[in-house]
Amino acid sequence: MTLRSFVYNESTHLKLSNWKFLAGVFALLVLISASALAQAPPGVTALKINSAVLGEERTILVRVPAGYETNKLRYPVLYMTDGNAHIGHTSSTVEFLARNGRMSEMIVVGITNTDRTRDLSPTHVTTTVAGGNSALQFPTSGGADKFLKFIETELIPDIEKRYRVHPYRILAGHSLGGLFTIHAMVSKPELFQSYVAVSPALQWDNQVAVKRAEDFFKARKEFPATLFMSLGREPGPIEDGFYQMKQVLEKNQAKGFEWEAQVMDDEDHGSVVLRSHYLGMRKVFNGWIVPRDPDSGRVSGDFKSVEEHYQKLSQKFRYTIPVPENLINQMGYQSLFAGRSDEAIAIFKTNVERYPDSANVYDSLAEAYERGGQLELAAPLYEKAQTLGQQNQDPNLAVYKANFERVSEKLKQAGATKKSQ
Repeated sequence: MTLRSFVYNESTHLKLSNWKFLAGVFALLVLISASALAQAPPGVTALKINSAVLGEERTILVRVPAGYETNKLRYPVLYMTDGNAHIGHTSSTVEFLARNGRMSEMIVVGITNTDRTRDLSPTHVTTTVAGGNSALQFPTSGGADKFLKFIETELIPDIEKRYRVHPYRILAGHSLGGLFTIHAMVSKPELFQSYVAVSPALQWDNQVAVKRAEDFFKARKEFPATLFMSLGREPGPIEDGFYQMKQVLEKNQAKGFEWEAQVMDDEDHGSVVLRSHYLGMRKVFNGWIVPRDPDSGRVSGDFKSVEEHYQKLSQKFRYTIPVPENLINQMGYQSLFAGRSDEAIAIFKTNVERYPDSANVYDSLAEAYERGGQLELAAPLYEKAQTLGQQNQDPNLAVYKANFERVSEKLKQAGATKKSQ
């Protein structure tokens, strides 16, 4: 049986033996890996790392959040296997959720493949498919520990040297990558803080990763981490492994460990990834969103309650998470439009103090002063917004410029009126 016939039969795996299905899945992923993007997509930087651990050069794809080059913020990092296949849609998912206040913006790091089976499998296995004269074998399998060492001792230090990061890391993987994600969780539990395992190939080597996970949780009294695990409609050994792992998770008593296992019957082994990364990020950042009034959409409570919300998030994620600039700005306008101008000015001033390199914070404070008739205080702030907007190539530069010119003209007219009196 040829590699091509394995790929063809994967779509009708219910008629295949367990080993035939396993072979079909791996053969399909080999083809996907080989045909994936050869170059970094737009907005993504390709780095080269000469790995002494692996004895080869590795290509790493990195996507930073919008505005990274002009701000001084730090970000958590999402590390992914099969990087070239998933960095595009996953980066968009992160951007979308962050823009809607559902999670933090993140740096996304995608590891591209050389020998995928070698790197992502925890044990050495040679699989022979019964029937015919052909066999699908995995002669290089069993290199997951070495690959994990590469990530720990070479990749992560390189990323943390090049980029501004927070000490919060997420690992995500699909299929063999999902298997590797579970392996990393129980082998190096302090290396990452959260995990997303999509259709993990837990059937590998008689469910060796599941057995190791069971031993791990039996011995673990505390494990402050989050795991999201998913599966498409995939009857057979991969489904069996998923449910065996779910049983292990249901028995665990580790304090601080949060997990979710979701089956998506309307997705298959390939299509399940996009939704899984969306839902996985939602699980990891559960509780991130600020409470809002369900009718008006306004932030519930006052500015003090919002600060307390982010203090609790900081305790959960174990690094300082400041109230975002745009949320402070929103609360300032919420107070301003409610007629509480002094409160609004105080909130806008806080934003200026915390984000002094942002043009928008000066523009908003200036607007509050202008609405109160304090043009002499508004003008220099509008000018500052215009200056920073030019330096940062801010897309709202035209607005800042127009605001400064309008208030400058008002002050000029007011001065002329005083002279004529």
